[in-house]
Amino acid sequence: MITALSVAKAYAAAQKGVSGLATDASGEAGGLDFSAMVKTAVGNAIDTSKAAEQQIVSHAQGKAQLIDVATAVSAAETSLEAVLAVRDQVISAYQEIMRMPI
Repeated sequence: MITALSVAKAYAAAQKGVSGLATDASGEAGGLDFSAMVKTAVGNAIDTSKAAEQQIVSHAQGKAQLIDVATAVSAAETSLEAVLAVRDQVISAYQEIMRMPI
């Protein structure tokens, strides 16, 4: 069962991951190029997947609660879905550009 607390934690984690994407190293908004943004998003997805795997292992060892495992897996799934949605949009934009007459 999903609780309000687990939803709030997942939302906070998603906001934390997205908030770092809009600024570059100097802190200026909009200074980050698209490839760096995608690399950061993929890196965040990988990190959340590793955290979910660690929670699963901890639960198997009896060190973690099931709700923590469910929350970590849900966060990993959400970040992966976001990366896949961006990929689909990029492919769609590329195909649209290729259909344009020169």
